[in-house]
Amino acid sequence: MVTSVLSLNAWGGRLHGPLLGYLADSPADVICLQEVTRTPGHRHGWLDYRDGDIVLPQRTNLFDEIAEALPDHDGLFMPAARGVLHDGETAVPSEFGLATFWRRSLSLLGQAQDFVHGAFLADRWGEHPRARNAHVIRVHDHEAGFTATIGQMHGLRDPAGKQDTAAKLAQAEAFAALVRNVWPGGERLVACGDLNVLPQSRTFAILGELGLRDLVIGHGFTDTRTSLYAKPGRFADYMLVNEMVSVTSFDVVAEPEVSDHRPLELSFG
Repeated sequence: MVTSVLSLNAWGGRLHGPLLGYLADSPADVICLQEVTRTPGHRHGWLDYRDGDIVLPQRTNLFDEIAEALPDHDGLFMPAARGVLHDGETAVPSEFGLATFWRRSLSLLGQAQDFVHGAFLADRWGEHPRARNAHVIRVHDHEAGFTATIGQMHGLRDPAGKQDTAAKLAQAEAFAALVRNVWPGGERLVACGDLNVLPQSRTFAILGELGLRDLVIGHGFTDTRTSLYAKPGRFADYMLVNEMVSVTSFDVVAEPEVSDHRPLELSFG
């Protein structure tokens, strides 16, 4: 038996229908999502994110909608910030962050969440590069017969680009420290997410100290973005594993397109 992990930047649910259908049909035991929205007390539907000339539609309660689409999973939402979205001319306080879902047949043995860059802001999104967080869980898969630790991070977005900075290296160190808080060593370890770094980033050397190696570059993939992403630089998302993970299959999924990021799908024993 194998355990499966899915990592995806959900893009605020802009491709709402295809996204929910894809996740509902996914066989993944653990689902790690970035750019998830949640607006407690507000109806399901659409709100607008506005930042200067940028206007992006966002699902009002993407976390709740995904939870409804995954009745066999438990889940947690972890906000990185609480800012304002817009319903026409009405400002609506809304949260933005990570979501992790795990199949209920798995036993949750441990977890940790924390910020890898900046800190939570309760009343605004903040200046770029904005706060970012990470989440790590440790689960036992009874069918597969082993315990594994899975961590995800949404790396900071620097308007200057994806090249290494002191802040990006500090976030990699913070993510590695968070993983060490949950992972006891000597068992399977997976790390994933929209890291927002280039393949040559020193981030991978820092995570390599945990014994992690990247599968995206290692399997020869050259693109983790979809046709909806028009900018140059096609790398953002990564999936890393340690030597105890026996990879059964790994894919950077080109179709269907459910975001401007491609899903990463891993099965392992």
